[in-house]
Amino acid sequence: MAGRKTEEKAETSKTPKAVKKKALQDIFKELDLLIGKMEDEENLEKSFELYKKGIGLLKDANESIDTIEKQVKVLDEDGFLS
Repeated sequence: MAGRKTEEKAETSKTPKAVKKKALQDIFKELDLLIGKMEDEENLEKSFELYKKGIGLLKDANESIDTIEKQVKVLDEDGFLS
């Protein structure tokens, strides 16, 4: 049984970073919810915390978009990634 847990840990440590990242559409949904919370928030400190979280989400979204853009540029004439 202990061997199985070790195998599971080894498998998860080999997981590519892209799999661990949120999907772009999930990031946008979270940003939308965050904006709604900020609009309703009266506390400046809480609003600023939400703002910082939003900036982090925007960075994640930009990274995802950059990755997709790079993949599109690599497409060959047949429509396959080279």
